[in-house]
Amino acid sequence: MRIAIVAESFLPLMNGVTHSILRVLDHLQERGDDVLVIAPSTQDGEAPDQVKGAHIHRLPAVPLAGYTNVRVAMGGVYRVKRILADYAPDVVHLASPFVLGWRAAQAAHQLGIPTVAIYQTEVPSYAARYGVPFLENWAWNRVENIHLLASRTLVPSTFALNQLRGRGIPRVQMWRRGVDTARFSPEKRDDGWRAAVAPGGQRIIGYVGRLAVEKQVEDLAALAGVPNARLVIVGDGPQRAALEDALPDAVFTGFLGGDELARTVASFDLFVHPGEFETFCQTIQEAMASGVPVVATGRGGPLDLVENSRTGWLYEPGDLAGMRARVLDLMGDDAKRRAFAAAAHASVQNRTWPALCADLVGHYTDVMADRPAAHGSGSRAGAIQ
Repeated sequence: MRIAIVAESFLPLMNGVTHSILRVLDHLQERGDDVLVIAPSTQDGEAPDQVKGAHIHRLPAVPLAGYTNVRVAMGGVYRVKRILADYAPDVVHLASPFVLGWRAAQAAHQLGIPTVAIYQTEVPSYAARYGVPFLENWAWNRVENIHLLASRTLVPSTFALNQLRGRGIPRVQMWRRGVDTARFSPEKRDDGWRAAVAPGGQRIIGYVGRLAVEKQVEDLAALAGVPNARLVIVGDGPQRAALEDALPDAVFTGFLGGDELARTVASFDLFVHPGEFETFCQTIQEAMASGVPVVATGRGGPLDLVENSRTGWLYEPGDLAGMRARVLDLMGDDAKRRAFAAAAHASVQNRTWPALCADLVGHYTDVMADRPAAHGSGSRAGAIQ
Protein backbone atom coordinates (compact mmCIF):
# COMPACT_ATOMS: atom_id res chain seq x y z
CA MET A 1 0.00 0.00 0.00
CA ARG A 2 0.85 3.67 -0.18
CA ILE A 3 0.00 5.18 3.18
CA ALA A 4 0.17 8.82 4.28
CA ILE A 5 0.36 9.25 8.06
CA VAL A 6 -0.52 12.77 9.19
CA ALA A 7 0.98 13.22 12.65
CA GLU A 8 -0.16 15.98 14.99
CA SER A 9 3.16 15.43 16.79
CA PHE A 10 6.22 13.36 15.92
CA LEU A 11 9.92 12.93 16.63
CA PRO A 12 11.87 14.28 18.38
CA LEU A 13 8.89 14.76 20.73
CA MET A 14 8.14 11.43 22.42
CA ASN A 15 4.60 10.91 23.66
CA GLY A 16 1.83 8.36 23.23
CA VAL A 17 1.05 9.51 19.69
CA THR A 18 4.67 9.31 18.54
CA HIS A 19 5.15 5.94 20.23
CA SER A 20 2.15 4.44 18.44
CA ILE A 21 3.25 5.83 15.07
CA LEU A 22 6.72 4.33 15.49
CA ARG A 23 5.26 0.89 16.19
CA VAL A 24 3.00 1.21 13.13
CA LEU A 25 6.01 2.24 11.01
CA ASP A 26 7.88 -0.86 12.21
CA HIS A 27 5.04 -3.03 10.96
CA LEU A 28 4.56 -1.23 7.64
CA GLN A 29 8.29 -1.37 6.95
CA GLU A 30 8.26 -5.16 7.50
CA ARG A 31 5.33 -5.43 5.07
CA GLY A 32 7.17 -3.39 2.45
CA ASP A 33 4.58 -0.62 2.28
CA ASP A 34 5.42 2.87 0.96
CA VAL A 35 4.83 5.41 3.74
CA LEU A 36 4.90 9.20 3.93
CA VAL A 37 4.68 10.93 7.33
CA ILE A 38 3.47 14.55 7.30
CA ALA A 39 4.38 16.27 10.57
CA PRO A 40 5.20 19.68 12.08
CA SER A 41 8.72 20.99 11.65
CA THR A 42 11.21 20.70 14.48
CA GLN A 43 13.80 23.04 15.95
CA ASP A 44 16.30 20.18 15.74
CA GLY A 45 18.30 20.77 12.58
CA GLU A 46 19.43 17.13 12.60
CA ALA A 47 15.93 15.62 12.63
CA PRO A 48 16.00 12.72 10.14
CA ASP A 49 14.14 12.92 6.84
CA GLN A 50 13.50 9.18 6.99
CA VAL A 51 12.32 7.04 9.91
CA LYS A 52 11.89 3.26 9.66
CA GLY A 53 11.73 3.46 5.88
CA ALA A 54 9.14 6.27 5.81
CA HIS A 55 9.89 9.65 4.25
CA ILE A 56 9.16 12.55 6.63
CA HIS A 57 7.64 15.70 5.14
CA ARG A 58 7.91 18.56 7.63
CA LEU A 59 5.54 21.54 7.55
CA PRO A 60 6.48 24.93 9.02
CA ALA A 61 5.41 25.04 12.66
CA VAL A 62 5.51 27.28 15.72
CA PRO A 63 5.89 26.25 19.38
CA LEU A 64 2.75 25.99 21.49
CA ALA A 65 2.63 28.74 24.12
CA GLY A 66 3.75 27.41 27.48
CA TYR A 67 4.79 24.04 26.04
CA THR A 68 7.62 24.92 23.67
CA ASN A 69 8.60 21.38 22.65
CA VAL A 70 5.12 20.89 21.19
CA ARG A 71 4.89 22.48 17.74
CA VAL A 72 1.77 23.38 15.76
CA ALA A 73 1.91 23.16 11.97
CA MET A 74 1.03 26.33 10.06
CA GLY A 75 -0.66 26.75 6.70
CA GLY A 76 -4.02 25.86 5.19
CA VAL A 77 -5.86 22.95 3.64
CA TYR A 78 -4.45 23.63 0.17
CA ARG A 79 -0.86 22.93 1.22
CA VAL A 80 -1.78 19.51 2.66
CA LYS A 81 -4.03 18.78 -0.33
CA ARG A 82 -1.14 19.42 -2.71
CA ILE A 83 1.15 17.07 -0.76
CA LEU A 84 -1.47 14.33 -0.74
CA ALA A 85 -2.28 14.82 -4.42
CA ASP A 86 1.41 14.51 -5.34
CA TYR A 87 1.91 11.42 -3.18
CA ALA A 88 -1.43 9.78 -4.15
CA PRO A 89 -1.80 7.47 -1.15
CA ASP A 90 -4.27 4.59 -1.01
CA VAL A 91 -5.29 5.67 2.48
CA VAL A 92 -4.58 8.52 4.92
CA HIS A 93 -3.95 7.72 8.58
CA LEU A 94 -4.81 10.68 10.84
CA ALA A 95 -2.85 10.30 14.08
CA SER A 96 -4.66 12.09 16.94
CA PRO A 97 -5.96 14.78 14.54
CA PHE A 98 -6.80 18.28 15.73
CA VAL A 99 -4.94 21.09 13.92
CA LEU A 100 -2.86 19.59 11.12
CA GLY A 101 -5.12 16.55 11.12
CA TRP A 102 -8.19 18.73 10.54
CA ARG A 103 -6.61 20.17 7.41
CA ALA A 104 -5.65 16.69 6.24
CA ALA A 105 -9.17 15.35 6.85
CA GLN A 106 -10.59 18.08 4.62
CA ALA A 107 -7.88 17.64 1.98
CA ALA A 108 -8.34 13.87 1.78
CA HIS A 109 -12.13 14.29 1.62
CA GLN A 110 -11.81 16.72 -1.29
CA LEU A 111 -9.47 14.30 -3.10
CA GLY A 112 -11.66 11.28 -2.42
CA ILE A 113 -8.96 9.45 -0.46
CA PRO A 114 -10.25 7.23 2.38
CA THR A 115 -9.12 8.13 5.90
CA VAL A 116 -8.64 6.25 9.16
CA ALA A 117 -8.66 8.68 12.10
CA ILE A 118 -7.12 7.60 15.39
CA TYR A 119 -8.81 9.24 18.39
CA GLN A 120 -6.03 9.22 20.95
CA THR A 121 -6.08 12.52 22.86
CA GLU A 122 -9.05 14.00 24.73
CA VAL A 123 -8.08 17.54 23.75
CA PRO A 124 -11.41 19.24 24.63
CA SER A 125 -11.23 18.15 28.26
CA TYR A 126 -7.77 19.72 28.58
CA ALA A 127 -9.38 23.15 28.24
CA ALA A 128 -10.57 23.40 31.84
CA ARG A 129 -7.26 22.05 33.17
CA TYR A 130 -5.44 24.80 31.26
CA GLY A 131 -7.78 27.52 32.54
CA VAL A 132 -9.75 28.09 29.30
CA PRO A 133 -13.00 26.15 29.85
CA PHE A 134 -14.81 28.38 27.35
CA LEU A 135 -12.82 26.63 24.58
CA GLU A 136 -14.14 23.17 25.44
CA ASN A 137 -17.27 23.37 23.26
CA TRP A 138 -15.26 24.76 20.35
CA ALA A 139 -12.74 21.95 20.72
CA TRP A 140 -15.46 19.29 20.77
CA ASN A 141 -16.95 20.83 17.63
CA ARG A 142 -13.54 20.49 15.94
CA VAL A 143 -13.17 16.86 17.07
CA GLU A 144 -16.68 15.99 15.88
CA ASN A 145 -16.14 17.53 12.45
CA ILE A 146 -12.86 15.70 11.93
CA HIS A 147 -14.38 12.35 12.76
CA LEU A 148 -17.56 12.99 10.79
CA LEU A 149 -15.35 13.38 7.71
CA ALA A 150 -13.26 10.27 8.46
CA SER A 151 -14.03 7.03 6.64
CA ARG A 152 -13.47 5.24 9.94
CA THR A 153 -12.51 6.34 13.47
CA LEU A 154 -10.52 4.03 15.72
CA VAL A 155 -10.57 4.43 19.50
CA PRO A 156 -8.38 2.70 22.11
CA SER A 157 -10.93 2.06 24.88
CA THR A 158 -14.56 1.38 25.69
CA PHE A 159 -14.79 4.78 27.36
CA ALA A 160 -13.63 6.55 24.18
CA LEU A 161 -15.95 4.41 22.04
CA ASN A 162 -18.99 5.41 24.09
CA GLN A 163 -17.81 9.02 24.30
CA LEU A 164 -17.65 9.49 20.52
CA ARG A 165 -20.76 7.48 19.75
CA GLY A 166 -22.59 9.57 22.34
CA ARG A 167 -21.61 12.67 20.38
CA GLY A 168 -23.09 11.26 17.19
CA ILE A 169 -19.87 10.13 15.51
CA PRO A 170 -20.55 7.23 13.10
CA ARG A 171 -18.17 4.49 11.88
CA VAL A 172 -16.32 4.20 15.21
CA GLN A 173 -14.51 0.97 16.03
CA MET A 174 -12.07 -0.24 18.66
CA TRP A 175 -8.33 -0.43 18.06
CA ARG A 176 -6.35 -0.98 21.23
CA ARG A 177 -2.61 -0.52 21.75
CA GLY A 178 0.09 -3.13 21.83
CA VAL A 179 2.85 -3.52 24.36
CA ASP A 180 6.39 -4.86 23.97
CA THR A 181 6.33 -7.74 26.46
CA ALA A 182 9.98 -8.59 25.78
CA ARG A 183 11.15 -5.07 26.60
CA PHE A 184 8.76 -4.55 29.54
CA SER A 185 9.20 -7.59 31.75
CA PRO A 186 9.59 -8.44 35.46
CA GLU A 187 13.00 -9.85 34.54
CA LYS A 188 14.25 -6.27 34.07
CA ARG A 189 13.93 -5.51 37.81
CA ASP A 190 17.18 -3.89 38.95
CA ASP A 191 18.05 -4.28 42.63
CA GLY A 192 21.05 -1.98 42.25
CA TRP A 193 18.81 0.84 40.97
CA ARG A 194 16.37 0.20 43.81
CA ALA A 195 19.14 0.43 46.40
CA ALA A 196 20.36 3.73 44.94
CA VAL A 197 16.89 5.29 44.90
CA ALA A 198 15.67 3.85 48.21
CA PRO A 199 18.78 3.11 50.29
CA GLY A 200 16.61 2.45 53.33
CA GLY A 201 14.91 -0.44 51.59
CA GLN A 202 11.65 1.45 51.08
CA ARG A 203 9.00 0.21 48.69
CA ILE A 204 8.93 2.28 45.47
CA ILE A 205 5.80 3.99 44.15
CA GLY A 206 6.32 5.08 40.55
CA TYR A 207 4.73 7.35 37.97
CA VAL A 208 5.73 7.60 34.29
CA GLY A 209 4.43 10.25 31.93
CA ARG A 210 4.60 13.85 30.79
CA LEU A 211 4.85 16.43 33.55
CA ALA A 212 1.99 18.51 32.21
CA VAL A 213 -1.17 20.00 33.69
CA GLU A 214 -3.53 17.43 32.17
CA LYS A 215 -1.67 14.53 33.85
CA GLN A 216 -2.57 15.81 37.36
CA VAL A 217 0.76 14.63 38.80
CA GLU A 218 0.33 17.09 41.68
CA ASP A 219 -2.37 14.74 43.03
CA LEU A 220 0.46 12.43 44.10
CA ALA A 221 1.05 14.84 47.00
CA ALA A 222 -1.77 12.89 48.67
CA LEU A 223 0.73 10.04 49.10
CA ALA A 224 3.04 12.07 51.37
CA GLY A 225 3.89 10.12 54.49
CA VAL A 226 2.93 6.66 53.20
CA PRO A 227 5.03 4.43 55.50
CA ASN A 228 8.20 2.84 54.16
CA ALA A 229 7.68 4.26 50.65
CA ARG A 230 9.62 6.32 48.13
CA LEU A 231 7.92 8.18 45.27
CA VAL A 232 9.72 8.20 41.91
CA ILE A 233 8.55 10.47 39.05
CA VAL A 234 9.77 9.52 35.56
CA GLY A 235 9.27 12.05 32.78
CA ASP A 236 9.72 15.68 31.90
CA GLY A 237 7.58 18.61 30.83
CA PRO A 238 6.55 22.17 31.57
CA GLN A 239 5.31 21.39 35.10
CA ARG A 240 8.54 19.83 36.33
CA ALA A 241 9.76 22.77 38.44
CA ALA A 242 6.35 23.28 40.04
CA LEU A 243 6.05 19.57 40.76
CA GLU A 244 9.51 19.42 42.32
CA ASP A 245 8.31 22.11 44.73
CA ALA A 246 4.99 20.34 45.39
CA LEU A 247 6.60 16.90 45.87
CA PRO A 248 9.86 17.68 47.70
CA ASP A 249 10.46 14.10 48.86
CA ALA A 250 10.06 12.53 45.42
CA VAL A 251 12.90 11.43 43.13
CA PHE A 252 12.65 13.04 39.67
CA THR A 253 14.57 11.08 37.04
CA GLY A 254 13.74 13.20 34.00
CA PHE A 255 12.85 11.58 30.68
CA LEU A 256 13.87 7.93 30.32
CA GLY A 257 13.58 5.71 27.27
CA GLY A 258 14.62 2.35 25.90
CA ASP A 259 16.03 -0.26 28.24
CA GLU A 260 16.61 2.33 30.96
CA LEU A 261 12.88 2.99 31.16
CA ALA A 262 12.11 -0.75 31.14
CA ARG A 263 14.51 -1.38 34.04
CA THR A 264 13.07 1.50 36.02
CA VAL A 265 9.44 0.49 35.60
CA ALA A 266 10.18 -3.15 36.45
CA SER A 267 11.88 -1.92 39.63
CA PHE A 268 8.73 -0.24 40.95
CA ASP A 269 6.60 -1.96 43.57
CA LEU A 270 3.48 -0.04 42.60
CA PHE A 271 2.51 2.20 39.66
CA VAL A 272 0.15 5.12 40.28
CA HIS A 273 -1.45 7.21 37.51
CA PRO A 274 -3.69 10.10 38.66
CA GLY A 275 -4.65 11.54 35.23
CA GLU A 276 -8.37 11.63 34.41
CA PHE A 277 -8.11 12.32 30.66
CA GLU A 278 -6.41 9.19 29.32
CA THR A 279 -8.07 7.69 26.27
CA PHE A 280 -5.86 4.63 26.82
CA CYS A 281 -2.72 5.11 29.02
CA GLN A 282 0.13 3.13 27.54
CA THR A 283 2.31 3.56 30.63
CA ILE A 284 -0.22 1.57 32.67
CA GLN A 285 0.02 -1.28 30.18
CA GLU A 286 3.84 -1.13 30.29
CA ALA A 287 3.79 -1.27 34.09
CA MET A 288 1.51 -4.31 34.01
CA ALA A 289 3.77 -6.04 31.48
CA SER A 290 6.61 -5.34 33.92
CA GLY A 291 4.77 -7.17 36.69
CA VAL A 292 3.78 -4.03 38.58
CA PRO A 293 0.23 -3.57 39.95
CA VAL A 294 -1.55 -0.28 39.26
CA VAL A 295 -3.63 2.31 41.11
CA ALA A 296 -5.37 4.67 38.68
CA THR A 297 -8.42 6.88 38.27
CA GLY A 298 -11.63 5.14 37.28
CA ARG A 299 -12.16 7.14 34.08
CA GLY A 300 -11.07 6.73 30.47
CA GLY A 301 -8.63 4.09 29.30
CA PRO A 302 -7.73 2.69 32.74
CA LEU A 303 -11.27 1.29 33.03
CA ASP A 304 -10.35 -1.29 30.37
CA LEU A 305 -6.81 -1.92 31.59
CA VAL A 306 -7.11 -2.30 35.37
CA GLU A 307 -9.30 -5.01 36.88
CA ASN A 308 -10.28 -4.00 40.40
CA SER A 309 -9.06 -6.31 43.15
CA ARG A 310 -7.05 -8.44 40.69
CA THR A 311 -4.50 -6.39 38.71
CA GLY A 312 -4.79 -3.17 40.71
CA TRP A 313 -7.28 -0.64 42.02
CA LEU A 314 -9.34 2.12 40.43
CA TYR A 315 -10.54 5.09 42.47
CA GLU A 316 -13.21 7.69 41.79
CA PRO A 317 -11.83 10.75 39.96
CA GLY A 318 -10.97 13.44 42.49
CA ASP A 319 -11.09 11.07 45.47
CA LEU A 320 -7.51 11.49 46.58
CA ALA A 321 -8.23 9.94 49.97
CA GLY A 322 -9.46 6.91 48.05
CA MET A 323 -6.26 6.87 46.01
CA ARG A 324 -4.18 6.95 49.17
CA ALA A 325 -6.24 4.18 50.78
CA ARG A 326 -5.70 1.89 47.80
CA VAL A 327 -1.98 2.60 47.76
CA LEU A 328 -1.80 1.81 51.48
CA ASP A 329 -3.71 -1.42 50.88
CA LEU A 330 -1.10 -2.72 48.43
CA MET A 331 2.00 -1.21 50.01
CA GLY A 332 1.12 -2.75 53.35
CA ASP A 333 0.51 -6.31 52.11
CA ASP A 334 3.41 -7.93 50.25
CA ALA A 335 1.50 -11.12 49.45
CA LYS A 336 -1.46 -9.25 47.96
CA ARG A 337 0.84 -6.97 45.97
CA ARG A 338 2.70 -9.97 44.53
CA ALA A 339 -0.58 -11.64 43.57
CA PHE A 340 -1.81 -8.45 41.86
CA ALA A 341 1.56 -8.14 40.11
CA ALA A 342 1.38 -11.67 38.70
CA ALA A 343 -2.20 -11.12 37.49
CA ALA A 344 -1.25 -7.78 35.90
CA HIS A 345 1.65 -9.38 34.03
CA ALA A 346 -0.51 -12.26 32.75
CA SER A 347 -3.30 -9.92 31.61
CA VAL A 348 -1.27 -8.21 28.86
CA GLN A 349 0.71 -11.09 27.39
CA ASN A 350 -1.43 -11.36 24.24
CA ARG A 351 -1.38 -7.63 23.43
CA THR A 352 1.55 -7.58 21.01
CA TRP A 353 2.19 -4.72 18.60
CA PRO A 354 2.46 -7.00 15.52
CA ALA A 355 -1.06 -8.36 16.16
CA LEU A 356 -2.51 -4.88 16.76
CA CYS A 357 -0.79 -3.43 13.69
CA ALA A 358 -2.11 -6.29 11.54
CA ASP A 359 -5.58 -5.28 12.74
CA LEU A 360 -4.85 -1.69 11.71
CA VAL A 361 -3.89 -2.78 8.20
CA GLY A 362 -7.22 -4.60 8.08
CA HIS A 363 -8.97 -1.30 8.81
CA TYR A 364 -6.99 0.36 6.00
CA THR A 365 -8.12 -2.38 3.61
CA ASP A 366 -11.74 -2.05 4.69
CA VAL A 367 -11.98 1.70 4.02
CA MET A 368 -10.16 1.32 0.70
CA ALA A 369 -12.68 -1.32 -0.38
CA ASP A 370 -15.60 0.83 0.78
CA ARG A 371 -14.31 4.00 -0.83
CA PRO A 372 -17.52 5.21 -2.54
CA ALA A 373 -19.58 4.90 0.66
CA ALA A 374 -16.99 6.31 3.01
CA HIS A 375 -17.66 9.96 2.17
CA GLY A 376 -21.39 9.95 1.72
CA SER A 377 -22.38 11.20 5.17
CA GLY A 378 -22.53 14.89 4.26
CA SER A 379 -21.56 16.24 7.70
CA ARG A 380 -21.35 19.81 8.82
CA ALA A 381 -17.57 19.84 8.46
CA GLY A 382 -17.45 21.61 5.14
CA ALA A 383 -18.87 24.79 6.69
CA ILE A 384 -15.95 25.14 9.07
CA GLN A 385 -12.60 26.37 7.81
